[in-house]
Amino acid sequence: MTDDLLKAALDTAEAKTDKDGWAELPEGRALTLYAAHDGVALPVTKIDAVLSVGGLLKARSTKGETFVLALKDVFAIALDGGGGKGSQTRKAGFLG
Repeated sequence: MTDDLLKAALDTAEAKTDKDGWAELPEGRALTLYAAHDGVALPVTKIDAVLSVGGLLKARSTKGETFVLALKDVFAIALDGGGGKGSQTRKAGFLG
C-alpha cells in the first residue's frame, strides 16, 4: 500500500489526526487492515487509529492492542460502521 492509498482510505473514514500524529477514526467506526507476506495473509480487525512512519504502519485496536505492519505488506482496508445516511448495522445470527 502506498501513503496515497492510506490517505484516501482515512479521508473516506473521516479520520482526524491527533497531536501525536495518529489518524483516529470517529466514534463507532473501525477498519480492518489486510496484509500479506510470503503467501501468508493476516487480517487485523477493529482498528480505530493508525500512524504511518518510515514504511511502517502502526495500528491501534479498539481493545488497546497495537500492531506494527510493513506498509508495503498492507494491500486493502475495509471500513466498518459509519452511521451515515444509508448505513446498516450488522445484525447477529443468520439473515435470510
